[in-house]
Order: sequence, then C-alpha cells, then structure tokens
Amino acid sequence: MKWTLNQLQKHRNKEFLIDETVQMDDIKKDNPEIRDVSPIHLTGRGDISSTKVTFHLTIKGYLVLPCSRTLVDVNLPIHVETTETFLLFGAEFEPHEEVHRVTGDVIDLYPVIREILLLEIPMQVFCDDVVPGEKGAPQSGKDWEVISEEDKHNKIDPRLAGLANFFDNNNSSDS
Repeated sequence: MKWTLNQLQKHRNKEFLIDETVQMDDIKKDNPEIRDVSPIHLTGRGDISSTKVTFHLTIKGYLVLPCSRTLVDVNLPIHVETTETFLLFGAEFEPHEEVHRVTGDVIDLYPVIREILLLEIPMQVFCDDVVPGEKGAPQSGKDWEVISEEDKHNKIDPRLAGLANFFDNNNSSDS
C-alpha cells in the first residue's frame, strides 16, 4: 500500500486500479477490544494529477469484537466507501477539505486504512444469537441470573407468592 511519487506519476492520466488484500493485525494494539481482524480487501482506483493523488476506495472485511452484553465473539462486517486525497508539494487546499499532506516521496495508505477501521468500531456491539455453553460472561451466579423481559413479567416474586391466593381465600370465607 506504499507507492513512491515517481511510480504514481507514471500512471498520470491513465487508469490506476487498486485490488489488494492487506493484513491489519497491528490495529489490535491500538484498540484492545479487537480480538481478531480478517484480511482487509481494498478495491478502487487512483486519480493522479500534478498537484494531488485521489484514491476512491472500497474497504471490506470484518473485525471480531466482544458482545457488550455476553462477551462472546461478534463478527462486525466492515464495508466502507471512501475518497482520500493526498496533496503533493506546494499544492493549495481549502481549509474545510479533508486532505493528507505528503511528507517525503512516498504515499502510504496503510495508516489511513487503519484509522478508518478504528473509526468504524461502534460504542457497543451486540450478538443476535447466543449459543448455550459458549464462552462468554456468566449468565448466573449466587442469588442471581440473567433473565429475559418475558420471564420477568411472568415470574412472581417468591416473597409475594402467598398474596396470589389472598382473594381466593377471602371469597371462600364469605360464602
């Protein structure tokens, strides 16, 4: 994902296609919640001019993150379409534009892709289907257990269970 400016200038006014798969395992160091990273597939094209290089990219892959509720592994699919512009030496830009300045004579997309992946991680991730017995957060313990909303509404508090028959006993004594 690195190109020298000379390599890119050879493709000026020509089609510069990108179709690569990269390993991004080092982003696990940046965010300790990331348990695994699939190979990231990058496709797109580069538009090269004398003042800037613009990449139109599609980033696909997935990250493995812990479920916020149960801590089991969740595959978070990544599908991002982005446009990244690198300004070459002396090029002018508008203050509101998001651009990258080229330092040296190499354009490296790797740090940009890493940043995009880190920004795609949501605050909370939830798994849809919990497999019983799968390693995760404990679902019960001493004097507690995780229950669903339905179970909560159908369950009678054992301290109040005797009151359930209060009116039945009261009506039978009146007759």
